[in-house]
Amino acid sequence: MNWLQRASDGTVTLTLHAQPGAKRTEFAGLHGEALKIRLAAPPIDGKANAVLISFLAKYLGVPKVAISILSGESSRHKILWVQGASETALQKLEGEAKS
Repeated sequence: MNWLQRASDGTVTLTLHAQPGAKRTEFAGLHGEALKIRLAAPPIDGKANAVLISFLAKYLGVPKVAISILSGESSRHKILWVQGASETALQKLEGEAKS
């Protein structure tokens, strides 16, 4: 899967397509080569990014500080770096791309 890249040090890089302004925060399958996530937050003052990081941290079972936005801070196309996610959580995340 191109949107999820595992590194040898245990970190993961995620390529995401964010859709702010949705009714609820949820996964929405694939959008091209990215995992699409709908965000129940407006794209104003970093609110959507904060919701995205909180949602992923809770889903993957990692603290929010373990997730960084590498690129796309003000774009729908984002690349995130995640540290400390378990293999079980990552497999569950891969399943979200198939639904």
